[in-house]
Amino acid sequence: MKTYTIGLFNECFPPVMDGVSLTVRNYACHLNRTIGDAYMITPSCPGYTDEEEFPVLRYVSAPIPQRKPYRVGFPWLDVRLHRRLRNIPFDLLHCHSPFSAGWYALRMARRRGIPIVATFHSKYRDDFLRAVHHPAIVGLMIRRVVDFYSAVDEVWIPQAAVEETLREYGYKGRVTVMENGTDFDGNNVEIIRNNARKMFCLDPCKPVFLFVGQMILEKNLPLIMETLGLLRDMDFTAYFVGEGYAANQLKLLAERQGIAGKVHFTGVIYNRDLLKMYYAAADLFLFPSLYDNAPLVVREAAAMHTPSLLLEGSTAAEIICDGVNGFLTRNSSEAMAAKIRAIMTNPSLLRATGLHAATNITHSWKDIMEVVCRRYELVMQRKKHELYRKQHIPWPARIWPEPLLDERLACYPNA
Repeated sequence: MKTYTIGLFNECFPPVMDGVSLTVRNYACHLNRTIGDAYMITPSCPGYTDEEEFPVLRYVSAPIPQRKPYRVGFPWLDVRLHRRLRNIPFDLLHCHSPFSAGWYALRMARRRGIPIVATFHSKYRDDFLRAVHHPAIVGLMIRRVVDFYSAVDEVWIPQAAVEETLREYGYKGRVTVMENGTDFDGNNVEIIRNNARKMFCLDPCKPVFLFVGQMILEKNLPLIMETLGLLRDMDFTAYFVGEGYAANQLKLLAERQGIAGKVHFTGVIYNRDLLKMYYAAADLFLFPSLYDNAPLVVREAAAMHTPSLLLEGSTAAEIICDGVNGFLTRNSSEAMAAKIRAIMTNPSLLRATGLHAATNITHSWKDIMEVVCRRYELVMQRKKHELYRKQHIPWPARIWPEPLLDERLACYPNA
């Protein structure tokens, strides 16, 4: 495989921990090891020092009110960033956000004549409605998002059901499904599970429930608290891993439900090995979000043989077959509590479902990135064809077989 230089753009990156930032980090790591040079371009994070194996280029930013630790970036204002990017010979740019980072990358790609790919990750309308509370303004913001995805060379989605959200927003172009992987290998899960339960001082027979993600209301987290309140007669332990504006509200709700002593908030866990132990220690991963498109955490839990409980009809639940590789329930605390009781009374089904999840819905990042690299090459070849057509040069794709295309293209250095 040839070597290329890839630019990755996103609004967040560690130390901001969410599914998208972890996805982009894994892209950068594996691209840097296989296809050539990968550069991460993202907003600055004061007080944090990057220690990645690939270059991370930060640009000026400001905090987003009530969404700590997220920041809004201003790449156009950062002269130092312009100077650094000017000397990097990018072959392709890949955006994971339709906001300032994405529009900046789109402008750069058009100016240089190189292809740009964009992945659609989130249900942005929900974020806009929470921040603005005005449907007309939200409509204009969604139109801006659609304009961005309509302008790039190729749009990727992490699973097929996400296309429905894009179509609902008004996007009419093509999409390519490019799944996400996981960096948890799933080896020695039973050993990790036993060690984790000892480390956390958990009774081997006590049910353990887990949620990992942003502590925000959009993820339907009050439903988990209300459900656990209905299960307070059960001797369980529940862990909530992450941070967000709703963390204190959820703690108060746990107190009102009489389960404060059974629910533990760990905050963000940056150590991936420690996070793996939480996944392995859990019997059931609770994820009742209607907000998420293709949650990485469900695949991470599956890699550690922990099945997830999701809501029927949610986009995130597309990959779940009830009782086979996960569980589904209706969007009510009563239904969710009844489902959990039924699951916990059938240990053999719980174990079998976890094993099926591990083999059915998880892929290593190494395997995913092989597909990504092949797709990148296809997009770059297609862009070369477009440049030739615009320059009124005979179409090599029509004259010469595909294996000879690169050799013939070398005759035209301006392509």
